[in-house]
Amino acid sequence: MKHLYKIFILLCFACMPSMAMDMSKDSVDLLKMQADSAYANEDFENAERIYLQLAEQGESAVICYNLGCTYYRQDNIAKAVLWFERAAQLDPSDDDIRFNLAMARGKTIDRIIPRHEMFFVSAWKTLMHSQSVTEWAYWAIGAFVMFLLLVALYIYCSAVYLRKVGFFGAIIAVLMCVLFNILASSLRNYNNTHTAGIIMEPAVTVRSTPTKSGTDLFVVHEGTRVEIKDNSMRDWAEIQIADGKVGWIEKSTYEAI
Repeated sequence: MKHLYKIFILLCFACMPSMAMDMSKDSVDLLKMQADSAYANEDFENAERIYLQLAEQGESAVICYNLGCTYYRQDNIAKAVLWFERAAQLDPSDDDIRFNLAMARGKTIDRIIPRHEMFFVSAWKTLMHSQSVTEWAYWAIGAFVMFLLLVALYIYCSAVYLRKVGFFGAIIAVLMCVLFNILASSLRNYNNTHTAGIIMEPAVTVRSTPTKSGTDLFVVHEGTRVEIKDNSMRDWAEIQIADGKVGWIEKSTYEAI
């Protein structure tokens, strides 16, 4: 009986983490229901507060998207763009996210024409950003599994046409697997080496040097996306906008995506 009692106690302790996780998940689900209800009732300030609380526990594409919609309904376009951008990073294939991000960008002041790139470079970037790193990894795994199945078809089938399907299909599958791995690796490296931000101030003067006495180069407005080229200084960052212009702005004027 004593041994059974000890086993029972051990099982209770073993179950405690999972029970705590379930309680935590229930709490998150309850908060999301409250936020969704507040949004549906057009209580956007309360919805914003709860969605931000959820985002602090761990960002997801859904929460970021909901925050973007909440800020958009409050006419806070800069914040809307910021959270739609964050949602797009987490789930770049979601059509609703892309549509709402484009709609929010359409309400910003700046109309920047992106600098021209070679067609194949632009096409590669578009393809690379069409999925997340995790999604490209899943595609690579799927292609590898297909490769193994086609190899098995080639080895074990006696029919000539099935062996041909297995042989040529396996070649295509392994090439696709390599491609998906390259895309996942390229996107991961891009995300690790490229930092972007959204301008939060109504108007920000971009300067030639990281000082307020630097020459005024151009002005960017709230909601504009900027690429961070140099983030090593304490209060200033070197940024680049879509048309290739480069300059320095104070870090307090933008928020990282």
